[in-house]
Amino acid sequence: MKNFAFGVLFSFAFLNVLTAQVAQGFVIRTITAGINLTAADDTTTLLEAIQFLKAARRQFETAGYPVQTIRITTQHLYQLRGQLSPDAFLQQLKAVDRIAQREDLVLAMGWLLPPNVYDPQAAPFASDLIGNTETISFTLPISEHDGGIYPESIRCAAGVIRAIAGSSPGGEGNFRFAATANCPPGIPFFPAGYHQGEPSFAIGLESPNLIAEAFADSDWNTARATLKALMEERFRPVEALADRISRMTRWPFDGIDTSPAPGLEASIGKAIETLTGQPFGNPSTLSACAIITDVIKNLDLKTCGYSGLMLPVIEDPILASRANEKRYSIQDLLLFSAVCGTGLDVVPLPGDTDADVLERILHDVASLSLKYEHKALSARLFLIPGKKEGEEVHFQNPYLTDVRIMPVH
Repeated sequence: MKNFAFGVLFSFAFLNVLTAQVAQGFVIRTITAGINLTAADDTTTLLEAIQFLKAARRQFETAGYPVQTIRITTQHLYQLRGQLSPDAFLQQLKAVDRIAQREDLVLAMGWLLPPNVYDPQAAPFASDLIGNTETISFTLPISEHDGGIYPESIRCAAGVIRAIAGSSPGGEGNFRFAATANCPPGIPFFPAGYHQGEPSFAIGLESPNLIAEAFADSDWNTARATLKALMEERFRPVEALADRISRMTRWPFDGIDTSPAPGLEASIGKAIETLTGQPFGNPSTLSACAIITDVIKNLDLKTCGYSGLMLPVIEDPILASRANEKRYSIQDLLLFSAVCGTGLDVVPLPGDTDADVLERILHDVASLSLKYEHKALSARLFLIPGKKEGEEVHFQNPYLTDVRIMPVH
């Protein structure tokens, strides 16, 4: 009976999200609170943030905006660890994870290590952390505009990616790890999110259907203006409600991350194809990416985080389909990232990809982020154990779509 009731509730929630997608063209993917913990097992601060998030979600849903998830970002993991042994630190994180599971939220806890540090114990610890928790995401920084490229972090990240791929079912643990380049604090999307400063909150949206709506009534001459006007019209009430919640609760509002996060029912690939009239990856794809990026970075709204175009290969059915058709490559994704973001996101790679190859890919992402001083990019690389280029993958994660392994070269 319990499972039946859950299924009914889930069906109603899913219908509410679909209804909002049709009516408004978007839903709220996340309300994310940023906090500073006094220690990894600081449950008092964590529970205060959870209480705020639940109240904020009720406010948005009462106003007709379904909220898919609530999330929390903290300061970096290495700052929380201090002098704790790996086992003692892991036990603290497991306690926090149990609370997050109970409260149905997810956590992003920033950098595993300081910048440009290689630690041979990082890969096994990362593997243990993924294997013993369900909600915690984390990262390693591979470049910053004021620090340059971090080769030791790149080497460490490659080892972490391989370790997680080898120890998690289907390699899916890498959904919760990314190498980040120039990513600022305050990103409400995961795994890149982390927090600095006083407690605050931000909004992240799932809005590819809104882009498709704008492009359906546009051509190349009018697409930019039509999209900007429509996004500002639809997002302004969200901004106003967030400001009102901020005044009521005294939680500062950082803004809306206007990145059009895709989902299985909201394809950014479909939105781009609506404008180009061509399969994603064909000529004109880059031009459409540039238009979307220009708009979402210049909206007359309070924005934060990435505010860049996301192209997550295995979270978007059209992107996955076009990858299966070999219409674009990893190098093409990097090319598109030159005019958008967020880098290489959930890209399916052969399970036996060498660490050296991963390092070269990450170095390219880091270099691209530095070409433009404040360009935030990240890399979530999915090594699929036992799979080779061209072989099909079926994921257990319900938010991922089936795809064929992409070639590295």
